[in-house]
Amino acid sequence: MLMRTDPFRELDRLTQQMLGATGTWSRPSAVPMDAYREGDVYVIALDLPGVALDAIDIDVERNMLTVKAERRPVAKADDVQMELSERPLGVFSRQLMLADTLDTEKITADYEAGVLTLRIPIAERAKPRKITIGRGDDRKQISG
Repeated sequence: MLMRTDPFRELDRLTQQMLGATGTWSRPSAVPMDAYREGDVYVIALDLPGVALDAIDIDVERNMLTVKAERRPVAKADDVQMELSERPLGVFSRQLMLADTLDTEKITADYEAGVLTLRIPIAERAKPRKITIGRGDDRKQISG
């Protein structure tokens, strides 16, 4: 139901980790995620630790889901001297192509403990259904 849109994304993510690169709005860092089906709902969990709720943006255009977030530096007093800074800052993004069988009108989002969880229900038209079979003699004749 979900398709990766950029085959080089994982390579970019590994390169950024090795080089310590910071994501920018023009070239954001990748967001790690899990995706799974839970009954009639697809669940996407994205790791965004340390990101403020107001710094997360979720958009759906047609079947393209885009999540962008920015982890900003913690405000420091003038007399603070940074000794170690390993937590990545900057812009993070993830794009997913959603299948036509998902109902993009009913996506819900929750953010708890640094994890953004999106729930996307399967569209009613895509769910399996039984087709009743009528008897040939039950049909009415229509005269023209």
